[in-house]
Amino acid sequence: MSLPRHLAIIMDGNGRWAQQRALPRILGHRQGVEVVRDIVEECSRLGIGWLTLYAFSHENWGRPEDEVGALMDLLATYLGKELESMLRHGIRLHVIGDIARMPSSVRAMLLETVERTRDQQGMVLTLALSYGSRDELVRAVRSLAGAIAAGELNPADIDEQALASRLDTAGLPDPDLLIRTSGEMRISNFLLWQLAYTELYFTETLWPDFKPAHLHEALQVYAQRERRFGLTGEQLREGPKERGDCH
Repeated sequence: MSLPRHLAIIMDGNGRWAQQRALPRILGHRQGVEVVRDIVEECSRLGIGWLTLYAFSHENWGRPEDEVGALMDLLATYLGKELESMLRHGIRLHVIGDIARMPSSVRAMLLETVERTRDQQGMVLTLALSYGSRDELVRAVRSLAGAIAAGELNPADIDEQALASRLDTAGLPDPDLLIRTSGEMRISNFLLWQLAYTELYFTETLWPDFKPAHLHEALQVYAQRERRFGLTGEQLREGPKERGDCH
C-alpha cells in the first residue's frame, strides 16, 4: 500500500464527544490525548516520515479561560509522559505556530522536548500550537518585506520557494494526506499554503473514538487515489521522460 510521506490531521470532536456523554469538555480533551498517543505510535510503526497534528489553533485562545488553561495543562502532561516514548521510537518533535503566546512553563517544556529529540532519525512529529495559517503567512510576508527593506532581497527574486522558506513549515514536505475527524468539512485556517495539492479525507468519527483501524481506512482510501498535480492520468503513466518539461 502506498503511504503518504507526510500526514496531517485536524483532531476535531473532543468537546462533542464529552457533551454526548454528559461529561465536562475537558474529559473529551483528555481522551483525545490518549488517542494522540496511539496514532503517533501507529504512524511511527508504519514508517510515515512526517506527522503534523493541529493541536491548538490561533483562534482557540478565544475559548473560555478555564478550558484554555486545562488544555495547556494537558499539553504539559503529554510532553512529560511522552518524552521517553519519543526517544524510544526515534521520534523528533517539531513545533509550528506562535508559541510566544503560550504560558512560559509550557513553552519551556516544548523547547526542551524539541531539543532532547533533535537528533532522532525516525518520524518527525509536528505539533501545530497557537497556530493559524493566515497568521503564519502574514509573518512570512513581513519577513520578506524586512529583507527587502534591508537591501537583502530584490522584490523580483520573490518566488514560491522564497515565501515557503519563511513559513513555520520550512524544511518539511507538504502534506500528502489531510484527515479531519468529526464530520466537519473545512480546513479551519490550517496549512493553507501547504495543502495546495493535498488529498483530503473527512470522517464522521469524533477524535476520541479515532482508532488505528480508522487510520488504516483513511490510508487505504488515499492509496487508491491518483494524484495528478495538474497533469493528466496519461502523462503520469507515461513517466517523466515522455512528458518533457512537465514535473
